[in-house]
Amino acid sequence: MMTNEPIPFLSGLSAIAGRYRGILCDVWGVVHNGVRAFEPACEALVKYRAEGGTVVLLTNAPRPSGPIYGQLDGLGVPRDAYDGIVTSGDATRALLLEKGLLRIHHIGPDRDLTLYEDSPMTLVGAEEADVVVCTGLVDDETESPEDYRERLDALVKRGLRFVCANPDIVVERGNTLVWCAGALAREYADLGGEVVILGKPHAPIYANAFARISELAGTALDKSDILAIGDGLKTDVAGAVGQGLDTLFISAGIHAADFGDADNPDQDKVRTRLADEGLAVAAIIPKLAW
Repeated sequence: MMTNEPIPFLSGLSAIAGRYRGILCDVWGVVHNGVRAFEPACEALVKYRAEGGTVVLLTNAPRPSGPIYGQLDGLGVPRDAYDGIVTSGDATRALLLEKGLLRIHHIGPDRDLTLYEDSPMTLVGAEEADVVVCTGLVDDETESPEDYRERLDALVKRGLRFVCANPDIVVERGNTLVWCAGALAREYADLGGEVVILGKPHAPIYANAFARISELAGTALDKSDILAIGDGLKTDVAGAVGQGLDTLFISAGIHAADFGDADNPDQDKVRTRLADEGLAVAAIIPKLAW
């Protein structure tokens, strides 16, 4: 229910955790930064689960959920911080198989080729392809979208649809921002190409997430039972709010520099930004903690 009260800033998840039976939690920027896990965030999710809640990590990672478990292990995210994972890669794979788009012209690093494993999909050149699938830049540490403009223009001229497996424009890896597949999708659209974007903020990944969290909880959860947590305004927050979910905005994530001190942000700036974006969240916290 909307009120005229300002959006509350929380010191910890425990202030509102009891209202919800499940959490859909973003990963990169909330639980880790691509280099290491955020210990207080992991502890918060562990404690929430210990009190009976169900946690599904909802990520725009362009790979199926299977390999993500090992990736999180390597970053130090404990398995008892979550019950399951739903990825943009899961949604992408399902779409490609459903539509019979089996001849794939892949753009992205080799680590994302698990997207096509154990399936009838094959990797082909542009001249043979049914579709372009982009999981990211081949080398996101040295390349930029401008490096791909000529290649993308040629694909547009071939009339190939461009499926973007990760809507994120950039993510923060440690203290460095790196380009993601969403930046190439934007470029492709600017060149006049047809783009299909999977993952947050789009509906298919949420359909997967609702089904998965209810399965793991052992009962059907209503949207009012679920709290979404995320730091990306255009992806995590817009997607969750668009789905009618109560949302906890992490202000010290990808947008931290916009709000001053990451640990003690300018609260008025944060609330104004949310209002300007038309995003009515349930609460705000700088960094996820219990």
